[in-house]
Amino acid sequence: MSDTPKTALLIVDTQVGVLAGAHEPQPVLARIDALVQRARGAGVPVLWVQHESDELVAGSPGWQLAPPLAPVAGEGLIRKRFNSSFAETPLQATLQAQGITRLVLAGAMTNWCIRATAFAALERGYDLALASDGHTTEAMDFGQGRVIAADALIDELNAGLRWLSVPRSRIEVRPAAEIEFGSLEATAA
Repeated sequence: MSDTPKTALLIVDTQVGVLAGAHEPQPVLARIDALVQRARGAGVPVLWVQHESDELVAGSPGWQLAPPLAPVAGEGLIRKRFNSSFAETPLQATLQAQGITRLVLAGAMTNWCIRATAFAALERGYDLALASDGHTTEAMDFGQGRVIAADALIDELNAGLRWLSVPRSRIEVRPAAEIEFGSLEATAA
């Protein structure tokens, strides 16, 4: 999208009810928390997305962000009802108002909301950095013994985005600990 990206960290659906059946949620939450701390330390905006539905009622215990994650004053909170964090939410306007051109993406569920948000970001021309070990999901059971394991779904999205080619956008897929904030932000100043 630009030669000097301005980055935001986007944390999607890391909610108690969403993560209840997810693959290895605690290590993923620890990596996301480390990303959040690094982003804050680099002065990078952190945006939180929370899904609302009949099963995830706003304000209910399952709707709450899973500890240790919690926004601090000044961080944006986007509520959504669809898989994509962009669908009928103020996310696009929020990013534009802050001049954001690069999103670091982490959260849940890999094969639904992370995938939909990643592709929506790319379709809008954002550069994207997916934390390859910073998203999770649960196994998909199709019945009759057909199950796709959660780790296979995670690997599939990571591989798919590594090989994806789109106009105007750069895509990074790397472990959370390898995602750059400070040095890229310094070049954008």
